[in-house]
Amino acid sequence: MTTLLALDTATEACSVALLHDGKVLSHYEVIPRLHAQRLLPMIKSLMAEAGIAMSALDAIAFGRGPGAFTGVRIAIGVVQGLAFALERPVLPVSNLAVLAQRALREHGVSQVASAIDARMDEVYWGCYHESAGEMRLLGDEAVMAPELATLPAHASGQWFGAGTGWGYAERIPLSLAGHDAAMLPHAQDLLTLATFAWHRGEALPADDAQPVYLRDKVATPKAR
Repeated sequence: MTTLLALDTATEACSVALLHDGKVLSHYEVIPRLHAQRLLPMIKSLMAEAGIAMSALDAIAFGRGPGAFTGVRIAIGVVQGLAFALERPVLPVSNLAVLAQRALREHGVSQVASAIDARMDEVYWGCYHESAGEMRLLGDEAVMAPELATLPAHASGQWFGAGTGWGYAERIPLSLAGHDAAMLPHAQDLLTLATFAWHRGEALPADDAQPVYLRDKVATPKAR
């Protein structure tokens, strides 16, 4: 029986989830700027609740971005530390995909335009379609001004918007069935996506745990 740990700190939310013995446990808190202090205690609490040691893990999944630069680095630092110590592989998962998976779980929608507020008047953007219970990317993930956000070519049917980027809804030139601008990634949904990836044999060595920022700039240049 597969045992997977998933963790995410890429946005204001800090969450962990565990698949063990066919059951899922999760802890989720919205705690901006406290991820570094809370993540390891949350993991320890979850493992204690399940009554298993870290050595029981088969792999560790994490939100690889896009999201807050500092948050993504916190997750990768913790994942690499644990994975190296335990000699276990890792499963990187897109935070935009995690949002889409949460929208599927909570709203029952099968087509999701995920958007995370990227600051600097931009959004991280990705469009997903459900296939056999898994939200799969259509096209590419990107960072852009809200006005440039579009659905994939040949998109049809109803779409739902998920994520903080939909705080710019009035500037995104799309008419959707609805949106949830308060939604943040949840490790429970990250775990779902990681389980699909695990069964496809997509786990990587800890060395290959890399962030996906989608953007090189980290701050707005000062005016001269």
